[in-house]
Order: sequence, then C-alpha cells, then structure tokens
Amino acid sequence: MENSLWGNQNQKRNGEVLDGSNIMELVGNEQGFSKFVDNKFHELDKDKDGKLSLKELEPAVADIGAALGLPAQGTTPDSDHIYYQVLNEFTHGKQEKVSKSEFKEVLSDILLGMAAGLKRDPIVILRMDGEDLLEFLNGPSYDEEMASIFSQIQNSSTSLRELVIEAFGRLNVDRGIPPTSDSWVFNNIVDPALLSQALDRPVTDQETFMEEFKKGALSVVDCLKEKPVIVAHSENTFDGSGVKRLLSNKFELDKTLNTVLENLPKDRSGNISKDSLRVTLDVVSPSAGLPPVGAIEEMDKVISEAFKTVNNADNKSVMIKEEEFKKILSEILRSIMLQLEGSPISISSNSVVHEPLSSSTTLLHSS
Repeated sequence: MENSLWGNQNQKRNGEVLDGSNIMELVGNEQGFSKFVDNKFHELDKDKDGKLSLKELEPAVADIGAALGLPAQGTTPDSDHIYYQVLNEFTHGKQEKVSKSEFKEVLSDILLGMAAGLKRDPIVILRMDGEDLLEFLNGPSYDEEMASIFSQIQNSSTSLRELVIEAFGRLNVDRGIPPTSDSWVFNNIVDPALLSQALDRPVTDQETFMEEFKKGALSVVDCLKEKPVIVAHSENTFDGSGVKRLLSNKFELDKTLNTVLENLPKDRSGNISKDSLRVTLDVVSPSAGLPPVGAIEEMDKVISEAFKTVNNADNKSVMIKEEEFKKILSEILRSIMLQLEGSPISISSNSVVHEPLSSSTTLLHSS
C-alpha cells in the first residue's frame, strides 16, 4: 500500500489538505529516509553498478518535475530549463555518475524545499461530486448571486446556451463547479448536461435565464455524481515576507547567491554580465517565496518596476564584478519586497487532476 508524502490527511470540507507535513516527517526520520532512498536508488540503478547514470536519473527528474506541476519535458523551453536545473543539482554540472549518498543529499534538499512551499501555501484536493453545487442551488444566496452574474454577462452572448456556459465559468469551486475552462470538464460534464435543453435561442429576460441555468446546473449535479472531478485548489498571497526573510539572513542569502553564481558564464576576469540578472532572479525566486518569472502577470509587473528602480539594472551589456552583481540583485529583491508590502498580490488557482494522486508520481511515494 502506498502512502502519499504530500501531507497529513486533514480534511477541509470534502478535501484533503496537502501541507508537506509527511515529507518533513519522512526526511526527518534518518532510518526511514535511508530506507526510502535505498528503495528508490535500487529501482533507478538498472545496471546495478552502484551509481546512477544520467539516463537512470531521468525518471527521478521527470517525477520531481511532475510533483512541481511542470509539463512533460520537451513541452516548453522554460520548463525544460527547470528540468535541466534539477538534473544539474544531482550531477553538479560535471559528473556523469551519481552515488547513493549524493542522490540522498540532493533528494533531501529538493523534498524539504517542496515541503516548505506546501507549508507556506498548502494545496487542497477537492472531490467535486455535485453535493456542494446542489447545496448552492437550494441555498439562500443563489438568486442574488445568479442575478448579479446575469447583469454582468447579459450583453456578452447572443444565445441562451452561450450565456449559461459563461455563467458556469463565473462560478468557482466554492460553489461546487470545477473549472469549466478545462476541456475535459466541459466535454464530459457541462456540455452533456446541457444537451437536453433547447438553449439555441436568443436571451429574453433574467427570469428565463435563471430558470434554464438551474435546469442545466441540476443536470451538472447528476453528471458529477456519476463522474466526480478532482480539483487541486491553492490560494497564495505574495506580501514580500519571503523576500524579507531571505534578505535578513545574510548567511542564507550568500549561500543561495553563491550556488547560482557558480554556474553563470564569466569573462576572464571573473566578471558577470548584467544580462544574467533576470535569470538569476528566477533561480533565486523559490528561496524568496516568489513565483517563477512569467507565471503571474501582476508579479512580472512588480519585477519590471524593480529593474527600472534599481540604477542601471537593465543595462544588459555591462560586465560587472561578482560582489556588485550580488549587490544589484539584493537591491532588486528589496525593491520587490517593498512593492509587495505596500500592495500584496493574492491569487487562487484550480487545476483538474486527470489521474489518481497515488499514481501521479512514483519517486515521491513510499512503499
């Protein structure tokens, strides 16, 4: 029987909270973690030579990427860069074989990093089976909320069907609706639920809309009872506290920056191009509690403003000494921190899980 490492079995409504506690417990148990590593190393070491080749490491790297929520290798240049960084952590960018002790050390660091992220921003796994949606449809807030949605979208669609579909998109998991932007949800839940209704007609009035929407929603309830949808729900607030923690710990900051700078290209004098500042910031971001560059539009604006604020940070052609590079990067982080302290950025995300959690990764499950 497999036990998930993601977190304890805390139940939030009908969802499981993944908070990283089980990962912390595993890594903190020296005997248990050594056994875990022995089993995984044995599985990966196909030629049984006591070391892992680059090819033998590939399944581990792929599983770590899946656990981080990355698309498969070869999908995008950005995700491939992260896969490369994970592999580079194991090989230190040089060696072709990795010993068991090296594998254990790096895996421990990666798992603890994941656990810290889950502790800061837990993920709730929701099983959407129609119960919450039915409760909303029969609840006291239904009429007022749907009337408000109708007033916002009544002029955006030409047919009643399009309006009903758009209204489903305005509701969220709190109302028992999985993300309708997900093609599987639309094709297997929403679209079949609406087939029995004659909705290919113009929108007439709010009363008709409310009546037809409720009919469709009750059909969605039936579909969800037959085919429950699993949704990973997370809520994150970026308020600069993670950046502040990193900047206030000089030892940790220097260690993080030195690790990154080791792999940056330098000229003969050891100078680094300012062109590497953005790449370095992206690598440092997890340690500062920031999302990857490009993941959140509002955050990208904050980062761009930070580069404008810091004197000559965007002058990419200049080569500078390592200490000056660190100083500029620290100033950029400080600018990001101050902006987020003044105007925190809050986001929530809902992703449909298309495969059982127990089989989503093999590396990160214990036997």
